[in-house]
Amino acid sequence: MSNYQKRSKDELAKRVAQDIFDGAYVNLGIGQPTLVANHIPKDAEIILQSENGILGMGPAPSKELEDFDLINAGKQPVTLLAGGAFFHHADSFAMMRGGHLDICVLGAFQVSATGDLANWSTGEPGSIPAVGGAMDLAIGAKQTWVMMDLFTKSSESKVVSRCTYPLTAIGCVKRIYSDLATLECTSTGLRLIDLVPGLEVFELEILIGLTIQT
Repeated sequence: MSNYQKRSKDELAKRVAQDIFDGAYVNLGIGQPTLVANHIPKDAEIILQSENGILGMGPAPSKELEDFDLINAGKQPVTLLAGGAFFHHADSFAMMRGGHLDICVLGAFQVSATGDLANWSTGEPGSIPAVGGAMDLAIGAKQTWVMMDLFTKSSESKVVSRCTYPLTAIGCVKRIYSDLATLECTSTGLRLIDLVPGLEVFELEILIGLTIQT
């Protein structure tokens, strides 16, 4: 294998933010996706939504400015930009289900090459189901992007030919942003958008066990 370096979590968040278009309404899921808020360009009008009922979130506050009465869906303190608002979560879910979000960025346990998403349960005995609003977002947003490490802690690829975990939604994922590559999910399989420097396409194909279109 060639010499390459994985993207850090902040580098990955910056890579996702780079592709969000000006004027977009975006939901950032719990976990890694919340970091994207810290990398939104200051001159871009990108409206961040949280499923617990916030519109117009800014970057994470500094420690001394944290207010735990103003939190995102992952219970992390957030900031509110000028013109931002908070409201009942029923209205928030109506926004999510009604097709009013341009992009949602979610984490995942598995994503299939054709865009099936599994991100709420591993199906293991004793595992705690954690659907949250993922199903509503996956079918309601105009585009679903996944942001995740490409491999599990046991070195298994999270990008698979067919999901073996319980599905969140079918064929919803348009892009996978990972620590090694950015991939597009299509009806005919994966298409390469970019790789980290030093990594070759054939090496990535060996790592994940799937063919990638270039």
